[in-house]
Amino acid sequence: MRICILIPDDNDLQRYDDWRDQATLIEPLLAAHGLSVEWRAWTDPAPIDVDLVLPLMAWGYHRDLPRWQAQLDRWQGKRFLNPLEVLRWNTDKRYLLELAAKSVAIVPTRFHEALRESNLADARAAIGGADLVIKPPVSAGSDHTWLLRGAVPCPAEALGRAMLVQPMMPAIATEGEYSLFWLAGDFAHAIVKRPAAGDFRVQGQFGGQSQAIDPPAAAKALALATLAAIDAELLYARVDMVGDGEGGYCLMEIELIEPWLSLDRTADGGQTFAAAVAAAAAHSASAG
Repeated sequence: MRICILIPDDNDLQRYDDWRDQATLIEPLLAAHGLSVEWRAWTDPAPIDVDLVLPLMAWGYHRDLPRWQAQLDRWQGKRFLNPLEVLRWNTDKRYLLELAAKSVAIVPTRFHEALRESNLADARAAIGGADLVIKPPVSAGSDHTWLLRGAVPCPAEALGRAMLVQPMMPAIATEGEYSLFWLAGDFAHAIVKRPAAGDFRVQGQFGGQSQAIDPPAAAKALALATLAAIDAELLYARVDMVGDGEGGYCLMEIELIEPWLSLDRTADGGQTFAAAVAAAAAHSASAG
């Protein structure tokens, strides 16, 4: 059986050169189940002729949203895990507001189609003058994300753009950001990510560090509530959250498109995940 895993566009391979680290781990796991992998740039317009497609490393899609949306349309009818409708929904972080409407605890979030300074003043007043984080609804890796401390004015390039506005959660600096991973429907592992001193971004390129943890019960409960609210067939999910300062947790995002899965942190080195991929590919092949 053959599967396709989407990777960065050729023009982004230098920016995202660590895709090969994940590929080196995944490929032998899948080969053990008789699966051959086609590594294909997510921007490739050629028809896909495989049993199953995983968008695991379609990194950079947020930099060319029209092209990504066109590809999602082009791929209709192909077996994707996670499903295409889930990918489309998960592309825009306004899904947070939908999840909040389903009683999922999220980091307080406001959306503005064209951000103005007055929107930031209103947000500061509503949350008691806390520092703010602003980001585009379609983003990844903290691209075009700013921390506005106190009454610091908004960067000019963010004004007039569609932006999400959130309070800076103090627990990011004191406790860290939790990532809980679900693979093949079951909890697999968890990590906590902490920013470098003086920063608020937890990604490794900004000096952030991570370590494996046994997640608090309240964090696991929030992840389960989030997955239940989505109610879709998911092969994988990474649920990011932060402490709310009162013993609970707030969802920051749920990554269903192209998470770094940290399979090396799983108890079995990713074997359960590979078996689930093989089962899904076999199902697709028999159904076709």
